[in-house]
Amino acid sequence: MGRKFSLADLPDSIPIFPLPGALLLPRARLPLNIFEPRYLAMLEDALKTPHRLIGMVQPVGAPQGHGAERLHRIGCAGRVTAFQETEDGRYLITLSGVSRFRMAREVEGFAPYRRAEMDWTGFARDLGRSETCEDFDRAEFLEVLARFFEAAQLSSDWESLKEADVELLVNSLSILCPFDPEEKQALLEAPTLEERRETLVTLMEFALRSGGGEGTLQ
Repeated sequence: MGRKFSLADLPDSIPIFPLPGALLLPRARLPLNIFEPRYLAMLEDALKTPHRLIGMVQPVGAPQGHGAERLHRIGCAGRVTAFQETEDGRYLITLSGVSRFRMAREVEGFAPYRRAEMDWTGFARDLGRSETCEDFDRAEFLEVLARFFEAAQLSSDWESLKEADVELLVNSLSILCPFDPEEKQALLEAPTLEERRETLVTLMEFALRSGGGEGTLQ
């Protein structure tokens, strides 16, 4: 991911990007396609800062129509680690997850995008080393995953999944699997990797019982 952050490095406030269904986790990567003018301005401003952080956060429930959307209090900040401008003026960027946060309050200002003061306390493990799952049964996990993929008509590189680091495996699947926004939020808020793995398995088993969906997992 490049730069390592300590708690002292994290700024008091950062721009926030409300996007339903988009999940970013510490030490994971999230590709984004930026095209709305307000978010192009957000990206340009973020790139001018030494930390280059953007906070990903999910709206609560369905859009309300008028006024600012209500947002979940917990999100995840990512550093812009790659960006490419397209010929039609969009930016293809990659955010590398740094730390989850709890929004203290939104900051009023003249920027066209939203900004909030952050409370970074309570997420110290996000800034540390990769997490592991004690007694992780890869064969059992992959058996549930295979049934979920088959039911949802998803495809993937199974050899890579068999060899992947546990944190990378769990976090990547949490990001890429087609769960609804509230389920994604539950994965984000899981305090530990072990609890996220348990939540992920529960969501896959629930989807199997209720019929699943369809899509393609790269």
